[in-house]
Amino acid sequence: MKHGKKIAVAGSLLLAACASTPMGPTVLVMPSPNKPFEVFQQDQEACKQYAQSQVAGQASSANTGAVGRATLGALLGAGLGAAVGNHQGAGVGAGVGALAGTASGGDSTDQAGNMIQMQYNNAYEQCMYSKGNQVPGVVR
Repeated sequence: MKHGKKIAVAGSLLLAACASTPMGPTVLVMPSPNKPFEVFQQDQEACKQYAQSQVAGQASSANTGAVGRATLGALLGAGLGAAVGNHQGAGVGAGVGALAGTASGGDSTDQAGNMIQMQYNNAYEQCMYSKGNQVPGVVR
């Protein structure tokens, strides 16, 4: 069982870094004509802070859920391994359960990370648009 616990903990730690808060926007916004670049930079900073506030805590929540799924997988695997075999079976079951839970959690945190980035980008674009900047694909 000791090896199964180690695998479960290692898998859980790997998941903790899967979903992260965006470092910045991944969309292009241009200054409006005749807007000084310094003013555009101020708009960018204000809108990055606004977008950050809109997605605050979501990455942590996604990671917590993924770690919970990996842990649950390890516990279920250990229980099944113990029921089928002996202590060694419990360790193998925990390891297999942790791997399955980690794979499942990894997919969900990857999807969550993409959704968080999309929400961040939407908030950033809305803010920049409201400040009169040019958002490609949006006509005033």
